[in-house]
Amino acid sequence: MGLCKGASKLIHSGLRCFLLLILLTACSGADQEANQVTNKVPDAVPDIPARGDRLVDASIGDATNLIPMIAGDASSHAIAGLLYLSLLKYDKNLNLTGQLAESWDVSTDNKTITFHLRPGLAWTDGKPLTSTDCAFTLKLIQDEHTQSAYKADYTLVSGFEAPDPRTFIVHYSEPFSPALASWSSLAILPKHVFEHVDIMKTELSRRPKATIGPYRLSDWQSQQSILMSANPDYFDGPVWISERLTRIIPDRATQFLELSAGRLDSVGLTPVQYQRLFDTKPLLKANYARYKYLDFVYTYLGFNLKRKPFDDIRVREAIAYAINRQEILDGVQLGLGETIASPYKPGTFWVNQKLKPRPYDPDKAKALLAKAGWRDSDGDGIFDKDGTPLSFTILTNNGNKQRADAATIMQYRLKKVGIKVKIRLVEWSAFIENFINKRQFDAVILGWSLSPDPDQFTIWHSSQTGQRQFNFLSYSNAKVDAALETARRTFDRQKRKVQYDIMQEEIYKDVPMVFLFAPYSLPVMHKRIHGVKPAPAGIGYNSEHWYVPTRLQKYRQTSIKP
Repeated sequence: MGLCKGASKLIHSGLRCFLLLILLTACSGADQEANQVTNKVPDAVPDIPARGDRLVDASIGDATNLIPMIAGDASSHAIAGLLYLSLLKYDKNLNLTGQLAESWDVSTDNKTITFHLRPGLAWTDGKPLTSTDCAFTLKLIQDEHTQSAYKADYTLVSGFEAPDPRTFIVHYSEPFSPALASWSSLAILPKHVFEHVDIMKTELSRRPKATIGPYRLSDWQSQQSILMSANPDYFDGPVWISERLTRIIPDRATQFLELSAGRLDSVGLTPVQYQRLFDTKPLLKANYARYKYLDFVYTYLGFNLKRKPFDDIRVREAIAYAINRQEILDGVQLGLGETIASPYKPGTFWVNQKLKPRPYDPDKAKALLAKAGWRDSDGDGIFDKDGTPLSFTILTNNGNKQRADAATIMQYRLKKVGIKVKIRLVEWSAFIENFINKRQFDAVILGWSLSPDPDQFTIWHSSQTGQRQFNFLSYSNAKVDAALETARRTFDRQKRKVQYDIMQEEIYKDVPMVFLFAPYSLPVMHKRIHGVKPAPAGIGYNSEHWYVPTRLQKYRQTSIKP
């Protein structure tokens, strides 16, 4: 799982952060729209893979760190997921399958996993990838010095073995139900590159020396672009598209202009662009396929529980009643999504169906504030207590108009119940490094990208509040901790759900955040890109095997520049 900035990225499915996170058609009831191809992209083109060309997409935020276990945001994982790989991954049907491992065995007591690596694996510098690298990576994420939001997934690993280059064995101190899923998110690092560096202060976070994925980093211009080139020795078949360029374009309107001009191949549309503008552009309708599906993502307003007035549950609950979720969904998403009451993808098995979004009820909000001692003592329309007005700042990332608009709607509604709200927009990288990681905020509008596995220990458990960890709201509830811990030791699906139902009920009562909506993902893809096959895992799960037939290739190697 990882922080979602709301930019449209098609992320490699080997990462649990998933970004990539995508459920489509039969699984979600979503629909796909593919317009008829004109003679710009003729139907008669032979469907034959060919090397060459470049795929250009856009991100509203730059990457912050290309070492996967350190990175906690979607922008970074979108790139790192094509450079470093894990032992396992999710396939197109959201089932765990091998990636660096060709097979694995689980002991009858569920306390030992034996991974068998693929033969002939090699880093891009020619050194072999072996079980020693797996052991090194495990020790690295367990190291006290390593500040990783994913560390908790490996604390129960009590020992490991690397008896030969292709066998890696991990032992758990007790059964751990998310164990296999966790090995789809731990990207293996090369020991010979990382063993003598400080992982928290290394240039390898920007300039990898040896990778294993389908692409290699070629050029990174901060806040401008990231260029990757195909790995000619990729172990899982040819990588047909020679280069992938991610342009950093912080404004979604500018992204749409670049798309309309044919300078982008893939981007995520805003609801207005998808619903109202796309059909007005003949070239877009002719040359791009658009998709709509409910993702493993949700948007929320989160409170810094270490700051006043959010240390009072009555204030948090009042805010929840003062916000009109449906108004926000209709206003900023044009209805393209679903309101939610808990942190799971709507329609999935793990949702606690007893919980419903709190209704919009400003009178109840005012009553709760009154119980908490807040009054409009000076008649200015803003509640105050002990001479202090009830006000706070909502922080969110620049470039995501839906979040900015949601904040504006909240600002209006909260003023109606006596709460003054300021809004601040910050560039993505600075937002993560200077505000989220340092806990320097009152409230934030953000999104979570989730794994298909239901475990959310790293977001909600009280032990996960340290620097760079994901519980940056500082939430703590003993019942939630116990439910998460029990679920991690439970393999029976129904019994595991009981624990997650408890977790959701407690979070619902505590209101550490206001769950807003699960948005539809609205990506478009140029039709010259072949091999895009929508599936339960989305459209990005097999992106390393996309290709452009020779006659449709737009970029020639001699003309490719960042």
